[in-house]
Amino acid sequence: MKKIEAIIRPTVLEDIKEALGEYGIHGMTVSEVAGCGLQKGRVGIYRGSKFNINLLHKVKLELVTTDNQVNEVVEIISKVGRSGEIGDGKIFIYPLENAIRIRTGDEGDDAIS
Repeated sequence: MKKIEAIIRPTVLEDIKEALGEYGIHGMTVSEVAGCGLQKGRVGIYRGSKFNINLLHKVKLELVTTDNQVNEVVEIISKVGRSGEIGDGKIFIYPLENAIRIRTGDEGDDAIS
């Protein structure tokens, strides 16, 4: 099993969720986050005064998949989330030792399907 974390633009979240749902992935955790990368923030103007916005709003999508689904899930997130501009985000993949469904006690792949 693998845990996939994707930091994406908030504007592409619904499209990514829909594409993953069509592939059969329905379980995920979504968090609003703020961060910075190559964009290095932007300059905002409030009441005529300029100020730096160093942390930009993003969405963190977390999901767990079987090993044989990882490449397809990463491809879906990349394809749907890619605008070609700086700030599209990043995808991180972690090995996952185990998963346990609390309700039934199912473990491993059975717990995530």
